[in-house]
Amino acid sequence: MDSSLPIIQGAELDTVMRANDISHAVNGNLLSNGFMDPRDLTIHSHEEHGDTQDSMLESSSDSTPPQTSPQPPRRKAYLPTGCYYDDRMKFHANADYSEDSHHPEDPRRIEYIMKALRNAGLVYTGGESDLRIMLIESPTKYLWRIPARNATENEICLAHTKPHFQWVKDLSSKSTDELRVMSASMDSNRKSLYVSGLTYQAALLSAGGAIETCKRVVLGELKNGIAVIRPPGHHAEFNEPMGFCLFNNVPIAAKVCMQDHPELCRKVLILDWDVHHGNGIQNIFYDDPNVLYISIHVYKDSNGGHFYPGKPEDETIPDGGIPNVGGGVGIGRNINIGWHSQGMGDAEYMAAFQKLVMPIGYEFNPDLVIISAGFDAAKGDDLGGCFVSPECYSHMTHMLMSLAGGKLAVCLEGGYNLAAISESALAVTQTLMGEPPRRIKIPPLNHRAGKDLEMVRNYHSPYWNCLRPGVVKVEQLQSRNAERFSVVARIYEKSVLSKKHNMINMPIMRNTSRAFQNQVLATPQIHQAKRILLLIHDPPEIFAKPDSLRNIVESQNAWMTTDLANYIEWAVENGFGVIDVNIPKKIEDDDKAPMHDKAPEEDQAQLSRDLLGYLWDNHLQINQDAAIVVMGVGDAYLGIKQLVTSRDAKDRIPCILAYVTGTLRPVRSETDASLRSWYRKHSLLYVNPDHSCWTDEYNRNKVAKYKYGNVQKSVASGLGNMLQHYEDSSTKWVL
Repeated sequence: MDSSLPIIQGAELDTVMRANDISHAVNGNLLSNGFMDPRDLTIHSHEEHGDTQDSMLESSSDSTPPQTSPQPPRRKAYLPTGCYYDDRMKFHANADYSEDSHHPEDPRRIEYIMKALRNAGLVYTGGESDLRIMLIESPTKYLWRIPARNATENEICLAHTKPHFQWVKDLSSKSTDELRVMSASMDSNRKSLYVSGLTYQAALLSAGGAIETCKRVVLGELKNGIAVIRPPGHHAEFNEPMGFCLFNNVPIAAKVCMQDHPELCRKVLILDWDVHHGNGIQNIFYDDPNVLYISIHVYKDSNGGHFYPGKPEDETIPDGGIPNVGGGVGIGRNINIGWHSQGMGDAEYMAAFQKLVMPIGYEFNPDLVIISAGFDAAKGDDLGGCFVSPECYSHMTHMLMSLAGGKLAVCLEGGYNLAAISESALAVTQTLMGEPPRRIKIPPLNHRAGKDLEMVRNYHSPYWNCLRPGVVKVEQLQSRNAERFSVVARIYEKSVLSKKHNMINMPIMRNTSRAFQNQVLATPQIHQAKRILLLIHDPPEIFAKPDSLRNIVESQNAWMTTDLANYIEWAVENGFGVIDVNIPKKIEDDDKAPMHDKAPEEDQAQLSRDLLGYLWDNHLQINQDAAIVVMGVGDAYLGIKQLVTSRDAKDRIPCILAYVTGTLRPVRSETDASLRSWYRKHSLLYVNPDHSCWTDEYNRNKVAKYKYGNVQKSVASGLGNMLQHYEDSSTKWVL
């Protein structure tokens, strides 16, 4: 310990575990925390314990000499879980000592975690007389206290520059006024940092805790361990502090282990589940092939990645975006799982582990796994705005314990709701100690989050064999004159409808995009028809069974649905003219993305408004004697709202039929008060039985209002089944 720092006496230390300056002789070895070295936890002879039943184990023949055999190595299952904690880390506090000086990075964070561990019975609080026997007979019943120590300058400078180390050290010699000015300045910008006179001491203890926890796990002295430390580290760059962080604890520990024990620790996996991207860890190891850094964080790509820490001022420094995969010989070793928004929870984090983290982890095959364990993605943490449960943290920990022969070290990072961080850390610790992961009920996966995971997969498939199945190389396919199947499917539909009903292409002159080619088809002499079926629908559904190794779909293993063929057949037989409008999912002519999500609803609404408005103005309005039946299927049903609210069309439309599995939207007008009641009277909407308008009481009450139309709960599930089930009844209703 640095002699220049004040020594805190044992009485001032937290009493949850034994003070760091108390020593006891246990099994012949001295440790500063009253616990024995786990390597010496061997079962002693019965004579040593005065066991009176040893004669029951002897052979019936007194003449047979006792057999001796080498003592087998201790099984890992009987090694304890270590815990590092020192009360002095709480002395890093905001230099503003007013009543309202509390900061999200509250010193009580670590105290509350330790109280949760104690209250759960994970910390030994008994007497000295029982300690020795307890450690021998139940070595895994309690946490083993890792002695606290300061990180050295040489250790810290494995990950940081010497000027940065000196900057932190110099804080201890500054006046309170200087520290207040520094804190006010740094906490108001991207630095987001406060400092105090004891910040340096706390930072040394925090980094020392990460080192000791990781080293003892690497050496096999502990089964695994958790370091309850602060200040956190993962935002600290190699040359500057940032984001509540002074020294970057996890990289320091990883580098110490790799330097001091290269025969045991050559490859390290760092999994960072803090809700904020660990920019410091990423940049320290960006070109290191021996360290795999995986960060699961909120990125908010729609806002330019502005969720903290955002984009660096230096544009050459990578941020937490998915495309940043590492550099040089470390390419592919930096994996950013950046969520598109806040609000992610158990489904998204479990999917990230199952689809990406664990397959890549097994392929990387590390010697040590370190969790940068920020708990600000936990449910209840307002700063993170996500909903990860303690049960989910338990399962993620359990999965990572299957790597590196179980050598797992957990180092605390962020987490600012004291209740959430305590419960989450407790769940992780119980799992480390051998408790089965808590039972979890996983909700449906957020659709956009699923696309986020697919994007990560696409960017990293060149570097990991486990990610290659299912990845499509678009540019290679385009060089072979390949077409997206949505284009091919519509050409086929046009061919069938042209042959069967003489339907022809209706050119859309307002837009020259290839995406609109063949999208609108009409029966002959549509302008003379007395009644018209305006059919607005999604592209046909495609079902395929891909080859899992070759990543192709053979044509005999793919199917395309034609659910609307019977409706068109019925309309023609009953004297309707038909305008078949296929609303394309994407309208870009030249894009390289292998996978497209649904367009944002506002974009889809604008597309529908423009297309249907054009058809109304240039074709439907010309034939003023025709009654126009409007039928909407799937997401394209939203086009109905765009038509009746942007055009004075209701007097021409006797009825509206729709099949809905997605969003329900109200139809109302600021200028036509009668539109809502007209829509209710003249519409019939079949809605999927598992839609939230049936399962959620609030939504159920909303759709009962006139503006949503005549909404009926379907007994069939899925568009295809609904179209088949209600074909007869709905067409009779139209007539």
